[in-house]
Amino acid sequence: MIICKSETELSLMREAGRIVAECHKLLAAYVQPGITTGELDAMADKFIRSQGAVASFKGYNGFPSSICASVNEELVHGFPGKRKLIEGDIVTFDIGAQYEGYHGDSAWTYAVGEISEDAQRLLDVTEGSLYAGLELIKPDIRLFTISHAIQRHIEDAGFSVVREYVGHGVGTELHEDPQIPNYGIPDRGPRLKPGMVLAIEPMVNAGKRHVKTLEDNWTVVTVDGSLCAHFEHTVAVTPEGMEILTKLPE
Repeated sequence: MIICKSETELSLMREAGRIVAECHKLLAAYVQPGITTGELDAMADKFIRSQGAVASFKGYNGFPSSICASVNEELVHGFPGKRKLIEGDIVTFDIGAQYEGYHGDSAWTYAVGEISEDAQRLLDVTEGSLYAGLELIKPDIRLFTISHAIQRHIEDAGFSVVREYVGHGVGTELHEDPQIPNYGIPDRGPRLKPGMVLAIEPMVNAGKRHVKTLEDNWTVVTVDGSLCAHFEHTVAVTPEGMEILTKLPE
């Protein structure tokens, strides 16, 4: 069942989204060679708590950290720890914050210092695919039309869409209906309605699409060791189109 949120609920989700966006801004300023992912996790946890919220991921199904920090061939669910970022890495922070019972959720992949042209193109295409999907969101459009637009943007650039992990609804639960794949047939799936809140999150591999989970039972990596990227916004469907909840005002 897809839950449509009231304006009161959306106001709380805007605040959760703001906290997530501010946390990304904070961490982005510290992404540089030599810092550890564990240090960044501690910064995120302290900031989220300072805003009257709690980290959505900490303790979620046993996840031990406040954010996911995934480096290079790590796609999602990477554990922050003693690993130091080095020049040329790319790192994804997936950040969630729960504010007064409602979640915001956003992921972004960052360059560590100077990165290769191929790595930068991967980041650009993945971010572009997110907005290719977002720009279609409006009432009555079918969900998989968005999925199809994301897929076309990625595959036309020669990259691969990960199929094992998908976007999702967001609300009082971090993961709600509907599931939102990053591939699909247009004009299929449920019709969008005002008040729906969705996490749209393309996950893209530079090489083959296949991924596997490491022995820690969390960290997901590309099977062929290729780089991967992950961009995500939480958005609300409005009568006129959509509103990004995890983006700071410009």
